[in-house]
Amino acid sequence: MAARQVDRVTTLKSMTGFARADGQSDGATWAFELRSVNGRGLDLRFRLPPGHDGLEARARDITQKRLARGSVSVNVDLVRTLALPEIRLNEAALSQVMAAAERVRGLTGGAPVSVEGLLGIRGVLEIADRSESVEVQEARQAAMVETFERALDGLIEARGREGARLAAVIEGYLAEIERHVGLVEATPARQPEAISRRLAEQIQRLTAASSAAVDPQRLHQEAVLLASKADVEEELQRLRMHLASARELLAGGMPAGRQLDFLTQEFNREANTLCSKANDPDTSRSGLAMKVVIDQMREQVANLE
Repeated sequence: MAARQVDRVTTLKSMTGFARADGQSDGATWAFELRSVNGRGLDLRFRLPPGHDGLEARARDITQKRLARGSVSVNVDLVRTLALPEIRLNEAALSQVMAAAERVRGLTGGAPVSVEGLLGIRGVLEIADRSESVEVQEARQAAMVETFERALDGLIEARGREGARLAAVIEGYLAEIERHVGLVEATPARQPEAISRRLAEQIQRLTAASSAAVDPQRLHQEAVLLASKADVEEELQRLRMHLASARELLAGGMPAGRQLDFLTQEFNREANTLCSKANDPDTSRSGLAMKVVIDQMREQVANLE
């Protein structure tokens, strides 16, 4: 059991998966089917044969120790391969039938009634289901728990394979965001000379359009404020920090869906600010492209445990 629980902390997993496992014992066969889809928390739903409440309790406890999130449905198909009939002789009925047969033979002088004839009379033989012992029931439940664990192993493996695929997809989105961050960092519009030129042009337009005298000191302060508002260096630094954090989560192996979902919100916040501050076409295009990629990444992150 301990060896199985290690899986939970070694692989980034999706919340989507399917697995099936079969078993048999004491004249019965069964099949467990486990399906898992996205969920805000861990939601377990069982459809078990009547009289297996104890099995559900054990299966629920095992699952809660190994999965963190997802809506998991557990269906069990149980078939009795042997009806386990018990044939009983109704001696009271047999005595009455034999007495009646002897009376008939005495009155008619007929031949004695055969054993086959007596057993063929309705009510002489009774067929009833044989009740199972507690030991048999406990052995079957233990075997069914083992089958469930194998099915859960398969579900976790399926979720792990899908998680690895999603991690690769998300890493691709991160690389695309990083590429656009690099484009913004390298855009000529962010160079001090370009910023000074734009400010000079704006100041010239303002002074040319105004008939009143302009206070040079106030103009300088406004120019500095305008330049600071247009500076996106902090947004770029935060985007790079978020990129590093996301990659750490992808490589960490722990359930990271919630943290990555939070990071996508932070990515989107910085991209929005970048777009609002953009004062050149290249930065604006990269900001919008980042928003598209972030939205696609959020859809995939929603599938992670």
